[in-house]
Amino acid sequence: MNEQWWLAACQPVDHVARQKAGQRQARLTKPSGSLGRLESLAVELAGLQGRECPHLEQPWIAVFAGDHGVVAEGVSAYPQAVTRQMLHNFVAGGAAISVLAHQLQARLEVIDLGTVGGEPLGGVHSYALGPGTANFTQGPAMSVAQCVAALDAGRASVERARQVCAGLYIGGEMGIGNTTAAAALGCALLDLPALALTGPGTGLDAAGLSHKQRVIDSALLLHQHAGSEPFEVLRRLGGFEIAALAGAFVACAQHGLPVLVDGFITTVAALCAVRLNPACRPWLLFGHRSAEPGHALVLQALKAEPLLDLGLRLGEGSGAALAVPLLRLACSLHGGMATFEEAQVSDRPA
Repeated sequence: MNEQWWLAACQPVDHVARQKAGQRQARLTKPSGSLGRLESLAVELAGLQGRECPHLEQPWIAVFAGDHGVVAEGVSAYPQAVTRQMLHNFVAGGAAISVLAHQLQARLEVIDLGTVGGEPLGGVHSYALGPGTANFTQGPAMSVAQCVAALDAGRASVERARQVCAGLYIGGEMGIGNTTAAAALGCALLDLPALALTGPGTGLDAAGLSHKQRVIDSALLLHQHAGSEPFEVLRRLGGFEIAALAGAFVACAQHGLPVLVDGFITTVAALCAVRLNPACRPWLLFGHRSAEPGHALVLQALKAEPLLDLGLRLGEGSGAALAVPLLRLACSLHGGMATFEEAQVSDRPA
């Protein structure tokens, strides 16, 4: 690795703006704390945006796709061809995240890092890092060069978001088998057995889930000698799209762009990003708590409190997108409500 850019410094939070936002919240015409999380969200965003009254315009949604060699072990209820088929669906506007992006007036880009079969698709950024990762039950999922290239692809997406002055970054993912990769990576980073983080993914039955856990445990055993250095764990057990997400999250923090993290897979990528560069953590907000069983433990490890809990497990960035209106409303309330002084309303005695 020539340039480990992901180790570079992240932007600091603007504590002056955060303090001013907190003071404004205390003067708004409502009992203190009566808007709950919406109040703290507005104050947190103020510190990230460096202004007393934050606002959210032009969300950027990037969906990273990649196939996984571990699918050969029978860990998914869906065939691998679905990954590439869904790329068509994203671009055509038929996927959930496509509909949500349209409703939010958000920019949506689709990035194919390495999927099985076919020529590059129109409307898709193609990197062709390989026909999916290697089967990590037999060796590392990625070479060093592939993992660096995937991290770089995440950073490049952030650069495109910055060019249009995006105010919020959402990373989504698509890849048959990627709950297996995410669970394996999360287990390695948190020193947990497969049982702790492995869920049904796209709909495995009890027998399929048990098999998936055994596959992950065998991979953890195979790679345990590699140590705990985050990059090495990522390249051995992650996926192209997971690495790209981790790279994007670090790059966002380095450039001062707030991130809204989606579900289980993207939260594992966020955990990896924080292990690669701990200073990126303040820039990560969390959209929802997934129905995937392992998500709660990964959120706990990150000390993250998500905004929504709707039983979602779709991925694509959909849960994070659903939380965007809450963030916008938090900003609108913070900036639009009158203070006691402005409204000439009596505050309670100090």
